[in-house]
Amino acid sequence: MSEEDPRKKLSEEDLERVNAYLSSPIHQVERKPFRPWLLLFWLWVVVTLLGGVSWLFGRMVGLI
Repeated sequence: MSEEDPRKKLSEEDLERVNAYLSSPIHQVERKPFRPWLLLFWLWVVVTLLGGVSWLFGRMVGLI
């Protein structure tokens, strides 16, 4: 089997329709840049809060 260019599977008319669909305004959404440090911060906050809740629960039940 030979690797074919995927664009050759569509006719020129179909490619024009696909390009028109993808260039419509609904597909041109501006997104904020990904900020991994902010994600890491919120992950740390959530893990710390869950750890604190579990520690308090352990103290109330008498496991600690």
